[in-house]
Amino acid sequence: MPRLPVLLAAVLTIVAGLAVRLLWDGPVPKYAGDALYTVLIYALVVLAAPRVRPWAAAVVAGGLSWAIEFAQLGKIPPFLRPLLGSTFNPPDLLWYAVGAALACAAHALWRSRRATP
Repeated sequence: MPRLPVLLAAVLTIVAGLAVRLLWDGPVPKYAGDALYTVLIYALVVLAAPRVRPWAAAVVAGGLSWAIEFAQLGKIPPFLRPLLGSTFNPPDLLWYAVGAALACAAHALWRSRRATP
């Protein structure tokens, strides 16, 4: 996959995450942020490995998000807490899976449209 669209998607994901936090209160920005966090990891995986298949990128992004969430059961160094969080929250696991699934679907759709003449 060309890197420029993936880089643009990563930037738009960050902007979307910031916008959600500015526009809503309550659980919406929390869980949308969780899904977008995984979408950003997905984009970084595709940037690092442009030929990765969508399902593989989804497994890596979702798995890394889950690993970070489970790491919160232990001690996260204070300087990493803004990036990795500090409190384990089981519903986050669902929203990471949602983010990975949506990114996978968008990636697969992109690939299918690029392959069709």
